[in-house]
Amino acid sequence: MAKVKLMDIAIARSGDKGDGSNVGIRANTPELYDFIAEHLTVERVKQHFHKICKGEVERYELPNLRSLNFILNDSLGGGGSAGMKTDAQGKVHGLALLHMEVDVPDELLS
Repeated sequence: MAKVKLMDIAIARSGDKGDGSNVGIRANTPELYDFIAEHLTVERVKQHFHKICKGEVERYELPNLRSLNFILNDSLGGGGSAGMKTDAQGKVHGLALLHMEVDVPDELLS
């Protein structure tokens, strides 16, 4: 096993809609998708964003795209025009999730 950042095995894209953000994660290989789909749970994502995500986290699987999509409800303090946050948009949430560390079997990293 090797401890790596999610960015070493996947890419991300994120955005916002109202008071929620969505984070799409795409695995680099089909084998890594299977690993990520098993280990990147709603609970783990909620814990990773515990300081900003006050609502539920939803997860949608897109295996044909090797991707997972997470909706972080109530994560933007009211949204871009309604909140008091300096940057109440979800564009950086993808990069934030890519910084999560995961233990990956060595054979998936070669």
